[in-house]
Amino acid sequence: MNEDADRGSDVAGGSAKEPWFRFRLHARLRTYFLTGIVVTAPISLTIYLIVLFIDFVDSRVIPLFPPRYNPETYLPFSVPGLGILIMVVLLMLVGALSVGLVGRTFMRMGERIVNRTPIVRSIYGALKQVFETVLSDKSKAFREVVLVEFRPGIWAMGFVTNTTTGEIQNRTTDEVVNVFVPTVPNPTTGLLLFVPRTHLIPLEMTPEEGAKMLISGGIVTPPDRRPLAEQQADRIPSVD
Repeated sequence: MNEDADRGSDVAGGSAKEPWFRFRLHARLRTYFLTGIVVTAPISLTIYLIVLFIDFVDSRVIPLFPPRYNPETYLPFSVPGLGILIMVVLLMLVGALSVGLVGRTFMRMGERIVNRTPIVRSIYGALKQVFETVLSDKSKAFREVVLVEFRPGIWAMGFVTNTTTGEIQNRTTDEVVNVFVPTVPNPTTGLLLFVPRTHLIPLEMTPEEGAKMLISGGIVTPPDRRPLAEQQADRIPSVD
């Protein structure tokens, strides 16, 4: 009788432990699966985007050259990235020629022709000014991340592109800066706001960290690198 009772208790105990064991097993397998996604997804997507970009450039640049100048004509395999290499070399050659006297003469002649074309001159002038401003060594465009009060109590993150000049600055009383507030998750579009600098809260995060936060929709949040005393001081409510 005692042996039968012990067997019954063992069977009952085993059936009670079995659901808990299955739950632990399922939770662990789910953790492994999600960890695998976190580890492999960024690497896979990065490689996929790089391959797409290389294929896009190669498909546009390589066909411009005659087959006899294409190394792939003499090789039994294709050379990934050949189009990018050719494009970089050509851009460097154009830049070197533009610095010289002959290159600058041709550049002036080309710009005179473009400036006489009604629609093209507007597009060319705007694009040239944008590239010269952004690529300049002294440019501060998109190098400062700030918080701007989009609505009362609602804040938006933006990038300072430049100090406002001209009519917009002359019609305001305070120093106004141009702030670009990108949309999420497509940061190529957004709003251009003219905000007094005193109404902005500068952030310590880098532009790269700000871009990651915007593209991820706030999932990737950079840490606060300010001193602890400064962080605690900001949490103290102001007394009117």
